[in-house]
Amino acid sequence: MRHPQDSGPQSDAPDGHRPGTSGDLPAELNRFVGRGPELAELSGLLEESRLVTVAGVAGVGKTRCVTRLAALVEKRYCDGVRLADLSTVHHPGLLEHALIDALGLTDHTTRTPRTTLVEHLSGRRTLLVIDGYEHLVEDCAALVRELLRRAPRLQVLAAGRCPLRVDGERTFPLAPMSDADAVELFTERARAVRPGWEPTREEQAVSLELCRRLDGLPLALELAAGRLRALSVDQVLLRLDDRFRLLTGGHRGAPHRHQTLRTAIGWSHELCTPEQRLLWARLSVFAGQFDLEAAEYVCGGPDLPAESVLDVLDELLAQSVVEREDGTAGARYRLLDTVREYGAEWLVAAGDAPRLRRRHRDWFLGLATWCELDWFSPRQAEVAARVDSELPNLRRAMEYSMESPDEVRLAQYLAGTLWFYWAGCGRLSEGRHWLDRVLEEPAPHDAARLKALWVLGYVAVLQGDAVGAISALQECREEAERSGDATALAYAVHRTGCLAIVTDDMPRAEELLRDALGRYREIGELNSNVLMAQVELAMAVAFLGDLDAAAVICDEVRGICEDHGERWTLAYALYVLAYAALKRGAPARARQMLGECLTIGRTFNDLLGTVLSLELLALVTAEEGDAGEAAVLQGAAERLWPSVGLPLFGSAYYGRPRVECEERARRELGSAGYEEGLRAGRRLDADTAVERALSGGGGPGAPDAPGTGGGPGPGGAAGGKRRPAASRTTGRGGPERW
Repeated sequence: MRHPQDSGPQSDAPDGHRPGTSGDLPAELNRFVGRGPELAELSGLLEESRLVTVAGVAGVGKTRCVTRLAALVEKRYCDGVRLADLSTVHHPGLLEHALIDALGLTDHTTRTPRTTLVEHLSGRRTLLVIDGYEHLVEDCAALVRELLRRAPRLQVLAAGRCPLRVDGERTFPLAPMSDADAVELFTERARAVRPGWEPTREEQAVSLELCRRLDGLPLALELAAGRLRALSVDQVLLRLDDRFRLLTGGHRGAPHRHQTLRTAIGWSHELCTPEQRLLWARLSVFAGQFDLEAAEYVCGGPDLPAESVLDVLDELLAQSVVEREDGTAGARYRLLDTVREYGAEWLVAAGDAPRLRRRHRDWFLGLATWCELDWFSPRQAEVAARVDSELPNLRRAMEYSMESPDEVRLAQYLAGTLWFYWAGCGRLSEGRHWLDRVLEEPAPHDAARLKALWVLGYVAVLQGDAVGAISALQECREEAERSGDATALAYAVHRTGCLAIVTDDMPRAEELLRDALGRYREIGELNSNVLMAQVELAMAVAFLGDLDAAAVICDEVRGICEDHGERWTLAYALYVLAYAALKRGAPARARQMLGECLTIGRTFNDLLGTVLSLELLALVTAEEGDAGEAAVLQGAAERLWPSVGLPLFGSAYYGRPRVECEERARRELGSAGYEEGLRAGRRLDADTAVERALSGGGGPGAPDAPGTGGGPGPGGAAGGKRRPAASRTTGRGGPERW
């Protein structure tokens, strides 16, 4: 099996960098070869035009070229370069979500994704690299057109098989590699499978002829280089030459280089064993990356035993048919787009595509079920990373289930089962997209539909959409009562109580949440949702003035979280405990707990938990005497709220700490000083704000709080004192109990 550094053909294929986690440019896994003149010309085009499209045939190296160019010009863009791989997006409605993921945005609101994109990009100097859009070219062109029109400092660098045909677009047709570059690439990749290979003069001449026969297409060259593991360069040329003569005509009407690439892939396919061809075809059902376990389940069978999949996969890796990539989720694999398309044609020709797509869907249904269960465990962070990496496949599983009316319930089940990901990992907007979509389809009110309904209600609550929440939760409750589904009824009651909290009806919230908790006890339900119901009850009780009762509830939750390794709900329990500690005159303890909240929120990309903690930490900071830093933290929270929803839910109860903090800070700093602090905070992005809060104030390059005299850390206002750095907790027990 090849080392990951030997993978990554210089072709059109996506680099495997999952859109959504981060759109930062991927690290190159092997040496970039050639393309000097092309890169220089493209760099000049980017200085002249806001939209540059690199167009060319499959396999010519568009992806590798634009990512290399983006890395070379990155310093021109003060707001960064972001890469959006659209090759795994199969529905136009997900295009905006893919770009939101690439930009690293989290948006909990009910704004349209397009609005979120426009508002984020409108004042920023960003280079957005869009790759693999040709299957959705019209929708992508419309989106790019609007973004360029409404975000005047944005530039777009696109890579696809055809231009976008947007006004102002400069198209750069990427030609195959020159002879010299092609031979260098072939030799470089050949050494990956034959370390230390030094071609003789005769072999150099044969390599040149081979590169010419392959039209200098990087993907074709890499496939051919992979064959040197078993053949000499003369044998490679001879076998390829035989195939060219056999397939002189290629596909009628197809461009010559399309024929060349298809011939090269077909030749590689012919040299595979029957088992390798079979696995190649079956692997084409995956979207993006996959792991070994998934390949064994989906692709295994009587004609290809699961235990033999690894050996066959290893051979495909050696031949550059499959690529390996190592990340946080371990070793993962992918097929290049062109190679996947070829395998998919063979799968369809064999009449096996429906069965394989069903097995693929079933595997990811099982994976989602396992992840939901494992969310309530010490493996929460691993679960979040796993779902991140499998999102393209989970999307494909939902899409497949929606193709048949009889299987829509499975799409509803899958969309509902991923509640923890939508709500806990900053994916409310995409979750709302899928939940709305699967519930549009007519289906009986079975357990799957009821689950999708209460999850939709939950997501709508968090988005501040009270009307949408009431509609979904009421339907769920009525149908659950009619059908006797005690579980769905408990969840509907619970989430209705959650809605009452954010709309400031605390007596009603307490009533509903106690009702829901009683129902959970009756059915034996215990998971993160149940614990969150307890935390929400504690919030309602605390807001009504009974801090002792709230602390007792959250202390119990904290104990259960520690027993089960649960962290996401723990953060919200600590938030309530910090609120109570602050009200009892213990700001140091409150700071310690809020520091843990921020750390957990960052782990799961939970922007709601993060911004609530920053708001409360601002009041803690003011209580400790640093009104200037308190104003900075309030400014940072103010910047984040538009991505979360209505600031502090529009709630007088949640807003009380902010009002108290502002009154204290204005009194100590004066209005001008307070506004100066807010402006400094508004310049901080979420990560920088969290780092500042955890470190106890400013750091190198951080905006100064009012009155600091330009120092790197926070200073007091007149008569104020420098506050202590945030306490860090260690070990399983979390912050000290109080």
